[in-house]
Amino acid sequence: MPKTLLLLATCSLLSLSGCSATPPAPHSKQIANPASEYCIRQGGKLELRNEAGGTTGYCHLPDGRVEEEWMLYHSEVSLY
Repeated sequence: MPKTLLLLATCSLLSLSGCSATPPAPHSKQIANPASEYCIRQGGKLELRNEAGGTTGYCHLPDGRVEEEWMLYHSEVSLY
């Protein structure tokens, strides 16, 4: 009888431990914008402006320049 009780208690605890697990955090399905990341790595601050053609990102660099993020990225990062 003690073995049966021990087995039953063990099975019960194992069953309940599966219920107490926290669900995993949802994964972000967005891909980071390399031009925005480059701006931040240069010490800049990103500003998004809603313009007639859509949203445009501008990078405010530590030296005071304000550059459109993709123009900055393409002018300073070699793709080859």
